[in-house]
Amino acid sequence: MTVEIYTDDFCGFCTRAKTLLTQKGVAFAEIHAPDGSKERAESLKRAGRTSVPQIFIDGAHIGGCDDLLALDRQGMLDGLLKAA
Repeated sequence: MTVEIYTDDFCGFCTRAKTLLTQKGVAFAEIHAPDGSKERAESLKRAGRTSVPQIFIDGAHIGGCDDLLALDRQGMLDGLLKAA
């Protein structure tokens, strides 16, 4: 399973998403993507969204922090992480 998360410095949503993944024992690749960087452009191309974090599980776009938290609240995140 590969989990990728595009982040930026001083981003509370990024911190929250990384904390949840860490609490679940999930290893993830953090891609630093500040405004104006090639990484942010790559995130926009992949996700179609300009904000961070943007989270991908095995290449599938999960969304941002709110989307990740919603999946967890609905009991769907663990299944995604195990299936990947």
